[in-house]
Amino acid sequence: MITSIIYLILAGGVPYYLLLEKSSWFKHKHIFLTSMLLLLGASISTWYIPHQHSDTLVIISLASAIFSIYKATKTTNFYRLGYYLIFINAPFFLLFEDQYATYSLSLIASLTGLYLIAHFYEKNYGSANYHYITGITLIRPYIGTFLTLYLIAIALYPPFPNALFFLSHIITSKPDLLWYCVVTTLFFGNFFLAMRVMTKTLFGRPNANIHYVHMTLKDKAIHFCIFLMLLLLSIIGLKETLS
Repeated sequence: MITSIIYLILAGGVPYYLLLEKSSWFKHKHIFLTSMLLLLGASISTWYIPHQHSDTLVIISLASAIFSIYKATKTTNFYRLGYYLIFINAPFFLLFEDQYATYSLSLIASLTGLYLIAHFYEKNYGSANYHYITGITLIRPYIGTFLTLYLIAIALYPPFPNALFFLSHIITSKPDLLWYCVVTTLFFGNFFLAMRVMTKTLFGRPNANIHYVHMTLKDKAIHFCIFLMLLLLSIIGLKETLS
């Protein structure tokens, strides 16, 4: 029980909302990085430390996820969106059986790509805000393609690993009312937020007041490596789903 509570604190959003978001010196990208590192550490530890979840912790996670979904609808900043997505997804899968820690790794891979996109926006457009960077797919197809891949993975579309691990959990679980609430929240929350971003920045008419910057060869290579990692995790997820 104590271990599960620690996992919830590491991955859940409440400590970040109460402390870090209110800090004047801790930037959004620092919260994003911190939450990803803590999630990675918690995910790895689940392979070595046995734990069991309780309905109480799942209910707390559900309430935290719903609140994080609400906060995510109020931002157009990639950094903030990224750590909100962690807070929506991570607590549930850290509280379940050890094999679902792999979901957290696939989530981290997708969000690492999103973090790099946010850094690219901040470096070249002055901030990680995507509200005014519209029609990116038409003007800069590489950025649009990679961002689409990450958002589709986060939105739980197969054959990406996030969807496959999620499906594996659905197949092997015993459904009850709480289970339906969790599955519904995770699926529609991820789907809605990912589609919301795609609508606002990937499509539409390009902003004539923005100079759209190309990705460098180094940027493309890094994103391609992340894509290969997601592909490998997809193969592992497919194997778990079919086994």
